[in-house]
Amino acid sequence: MVDPAFIAILRLLPKNAISRLVGRITRLEGGKTAHQLAIRAFCERYGVAVEEAEMPISEYPTFASFFTRRLRPGARPIASGENVPVSPVDGAVSHAGIAGQGRLVQAKGKEYTLEKLLADPLQAARFSGGAYVTIYLSPRDYHRIHAPLGGKITGYAHVPGTLWPVNRPAVENVPELFARNERLITYLDTPLGRVAVVAVGATCVGRIRALYDDLVTNEKRTGQSHRYETPIPVAKGDEIAVFEMGSTVILLFEPGRIQLDPRLVPGAPVRMGERIGVSSSEEDRT
Repeated sequence: MVDPAFIAILRLLPKNAISRLVGRITRLEGGKTAHQLAIRAFCERYGVAVEEAEMPISEYPTFASFFTRRLRPGARPIASGENVPVSPVDGAVSHAGIAGQGRLVQAKGKEYTLEKLLADPLQAARFSGGAYVTIYLSPRDYHRIHAPLGGKITGYAHVPGTLWPVNRPAVENVPELFARNERLITYLDTPLGRVAVVAVGATCVGRIRALYDDLVTNEKRTGQSHRYETPIPVAKGDEIAVFEMGSTVILLFEPGRIQLDPRLVPGAPVRMGERIGVSSSEEDRT
């Protein structure tokens, strides 16, 4: 399908409603045989590494329970060091760099702003000029989101939006896609300053579930923000959220805090727990 035609068709579809319907079907209890057939077909189609799953396929009662699976213990070692940031997810790098003047690269020739992404001018100003990494999660990937550094969760923002796909045709053709889709932003205070983990929803991926609070996206259209009077302690590598299908995570750091690993080029694979950079102070000493 030609990309412009693909985008034109998507503009006409009720993407949020479709996503809610698909999600409900994948979570329907009963009919385990049908769910098992869907899981096995899905694994074969996308080459899912089933040997890494916490349980055998036969133990998952619904497609959704398999898609949000945990991994077996030890499958993702966490790089050591309190000042060593790690990837929060499995996936592939879309873009990585510095958000100069508060702008991030979405695709070649397309940018968007921190202010629109975060829907908060004060938070956007805090991250302007800092490092960022955008990671795309394909259907085959593990879909839990983890803390990139230890510290405390200080709050979150749920920003309602549409649910465009985040595949290549959409990212290359829909302006400011990541700032238009529904998203859950988790803020952490860490040894390397404030960090934002932005989980971006997509078609059939409307539900993003926070694991530190009672919050699920694409259930209510009213966005909300919250700051914790008592921040929630979190260790590096702890689970903080889960996609109930695949999507994208954007990781933001304050300026001058980290040096990104040079291997983080578009298309580079990353795994949760792998080092993605070092603190700027450590870099200065090398």
